[in-house]
Amino acid sequence: MQDFHVTRAQALLQNAQEIVTPAQVQAAVGQVAAVLNERFKTPGAGFPLVLGVMGGAVVFTGTLLPQLDFPLEFDYIHVSRYGDDDRGGQVVWKVIPRQNVAGRTIVVLDDILDEGETLAHVKQRLLDMGAAEVIIAVFADKDIGRSKPIAADITGLTLPNAFVVGFGMDVYGYWRNLPGLWSIRLEDLKPAEPETEYPIPDVKASGNGVN
Repeated sequence: MQDFHVTRAQALLQNAQEIVTPAQVQAAVGQVAAVLNERFKTPGAGFPLVLGVMGGAVVFTGTLLPQLDFPLEFDYIHVSRYGDDDRGGQVVWKVIPRQNVAGRTIVVLDDILDEGETLAHVKQRLLDMGAAEVIIAVFADKDIGRSKPIAADITGLTLPNAFVVGFGMDVYGYWRNLPGLWSIRLEDLKPAEPETEYPIPDVKASGNGVN
């Protein structure tokens, strides 16, 4: 079974194209950090609670946090969105914030703003919990060619409407560890043996995840 995983992961990259280099990735993270540092550098700017959206944002979050030079608290959240065939598009919270968000400025970190349904839900949920302000900061915003229910307040870079892996984004759980971003051909996202273990990702909108 381990050989299957290695072979399958390597095959997915055979025809992939690098669309963002590691240097460009780091520059994008630095851009997000610069905006946040400017926002919170002045006295009285607040003591924000920074929430990383697991698990896609783990690499972005870990790279960004050491570049922030203001006092903050950190926690994480974990949400999943199930499609119409499963739970009617319901967003399920697997991990809710453990800190009190009431009256706080919240900075939500996510890897990619795709269709935006989940991030829109997250922002509204935090506001309903009493957050004074919710700032959405994403490493990447995907240009899907149509309007989204939410816009990021801070964006590192914009991606084309393609299936992208690397820097926290995955395919079948593979390649979150790539330092750059690679575009996977949709024709390579075909069922592989064993089919029951690896259903094809939802590529109806050429999206990566549930954001």
